[in-house]
Amino acid sequence: MMTSAKKIYIQEVAPRDGLQNEAQFVQTDDKAAFIDALSLCGFAKIEATSFTSPKAIPALKDAEEVMKRIKRQPGVEYTVLVPNLRGAERALYCGIDEANLVMSASETHNMTNLRMRRQDSVLQLSEVIKVFAGSRVAINLSLSTAFGCPMEGQVEKNTLLRLIETFAQKEVRGITLCDTTGMAYPSQVEEICRLVRSHFPQLQFTLHFHDTRGMALANTLAALSAGIDRFDASLGGLGGCPYAPGASGNVSTEDMVHMLHLMGYRTGVDLDAIIGVAKTLPALIGHHIRSSVTRAGKTDDLHPVPQSFEQGLVNKCHAIQEAP
Repeated sequence: MMTSAKKIYIQEVAPRDGLQNEAQFVQTDDKAAFIDALSLCGFAKIEATSFTSPKAIPALKDAEEVMKRIKRQPGVEYTVLVPNLRGAERALYCGIDEANLVMSASETHNMTNLRMRRQDSVLQLSEVIKVFAGSRVAINLSLSTAFGCPMEGQVEKNTLLRLIETFAQKEVRGITLCDTTGMAYPSQVEEICRLVRSHFPQLQFTLHFHDTRGMALANTLAALSAGIDRFDASLGGLGGCPYAPGASGNVSTEDMVHMLHLMGYRTGVDLDAIIGVAKTLPALIGHHIRSSVTRAGKTDDLHPVPQSFEQGLVNKCHAIQEAP
């Protein structure tokens, strides 16, 4: 595949989408330190936390404190998940750059995840958007199960277009298409990305892939071919959807950035730096991570010739020299 100097924007979601699923609670100071380390790595955006009910997501019950303690870096946007009016009111006073709203493209998943029909989610999120009116806060909508629902199957393209149109009229800045349970495949991804970009050229589109079936990087390439330049990723491949059967972690940030750099894309992300941060994750969360690059190293990390092989060559040369 040909290389390109095109700029790709990498948006790190591990502090929210990753940590929300961890059984081991990560202390507030450790969360802030984690985000501070990520802030120095060159990401375009970091999803720092979620203003969800602490009862629903206890792992992120300290959202306000986290936002108070982080050291913000110029050029990095700090986004948070805002599920409802109460969450919006809490987030508004924390100096966020973006409110990331969420609903599902699938009716069944929306009922399972948010306990309401899609039309009710639209009404509720419309009220949330009003909370931020007149502020500097940008609005993004994440559409879960955009590439398929584990309970309904494929989502009709017209359903996606109608939902995006609804929020485009409310002047959201961007839409994230989420492959919530890893059902997407490359030809489907390319078709849908071309479709939404042609209908809504004014919107900022982000792709959010899970690697449930091992196709996240292939789907990334398909989205790139369709002109997408923004991708969510999670350090160490952390994350998943607690309400989606069969969901596994997000695409690993290290693996995605490694691939993009080999292909000649510019991300602004320091790959060595994020691998260094990824290596601190097992101690933070209490288990190993799934990142291939963190385990195996980068493609251009060369290794010395095994000592036993070198010694074998020496012995062979001596034998030849001593032969009659």
